[in-house]
Amino acid sequence: MTDTHSSRENVPLFTPLTLRGVTFANRLWVSPMCQYSSPLDGVARAWHHVHIGSFATGGAGLIMMEATGVLPEGRISINCLGLWNDEQRDALKPIVEFAHQMKTKIGIQLAHAGRKGSAMPPGADHPFASVEEGGWSAPAPSAIAFGKMPTPHEMSIDEIKRTVAGFADAAKRAVAAGFDLVEIHAAHGYLIHQFLSPLSNIRTDEYGGPLENRTRLLVQIVNAIRGVIPDSMPLFVRISATDWVDGGWDLAQSIELARVLKHIGVDLIDVSSGGLSDQQQISPAPGYQVPFAEAIKKEVGIPVNAVGLIHEAEFANELVASGKVDAVMAARAFLRNPRWALDVAAHLGVNIDWPRQISMGKKK
Repeated sequence: MTDTHSSRENVPLFTPLTLRGVTFANRLWVSPMCQYSSPLDGVARAWHHVHIGSFATGGAGLIMMEATGVLPEGRISINCLGLWNDEQRDALKPIVEFAHQMKTKIGIQLAHAGRKGSAMPPGADHPFASVEEGGWSAPAPSAIAFGKMPTPHEMSIDEIKRTVAGFADAAKRAVAAGFDLVEIHAAHGYLIHQFLSPLSNIRTDEYGGPLENRTRLLVQIVNAIRGVIPDSMPLFVRISATDWVDGGWDLAQSIELARVLKHIGVDLIDVSSGGLSDQQQISPAPGYQVPFAEAIKKEVGIPVNAVGLIHEAEFANELVASGKVDAVMAARAFLRNPRWALDVAAHLGVNIDWPRQISMGKKK
């Protein structure tokens, strides 16, 4: 949202942030949230228009669309959004256009679920989809199941190459749809995270073993995407900074990964955690993932954002003001109130422009 008021300068959360050729009007962003509302074909429906459109009218500096499968077998569930064909691309264009009409930046999170795929959507009477229901044999770096999910098959080199190409093709469609940026989902126990963690990757080829090998898939995907999107377009990567399991992926490895990603053209690390193992030991509390983001920023010198139970205006502002992070992403707070950014701005004494259709309410 455009702002000409000097009060914003005193509230860091509502100062602009520029990455490559994109300037975000503020640093309070909508986190990607799976909606499971694209039955079988991965095409955006009316729900996506309303869901994303509500955030677009609410003052957020960025909206990140949900984890979007780059291949049919890359979806989490049979009802997840996709971007492997042009019909899916074209269905996203009006959503992007509306966000831009509201002067809001919008990105899309490109994803592959790996062994956590072929699920039924929430609310189904059984958890996993059969082939007859539209399910598939889930691919993974190694034939190791997540919890009680079906055992995946180990990916061949050809499947890995197809996956890298799928990410690049989806990124090209994201550009054509008008998105302002692309984020690679390398967190929460999905395929790329499965390759990163020694708990789920026991391969003995060039994609397994040492850190350089376990990060190879992500590096190849970053290079492929960076090669097909404009130089002016930011590229984000969401990571899980730790598995919260001894012997798994951890902060030290995340820092080393971030150094590589910065070198090859990633502009921001979206720092989350967990999701790889049902043995994880987490005690969630407001800001519990901030120390990971802060450490990566300090050690690598790359912009970061924080996520995780951030739902208080002063706390969000302090995270940016202190220099610990460059932006804050939230999900639950925006689900409760899609115009939460307008409320936060008012609470912190910042004047930002409201959409003209609702601007009269600002005076009440």
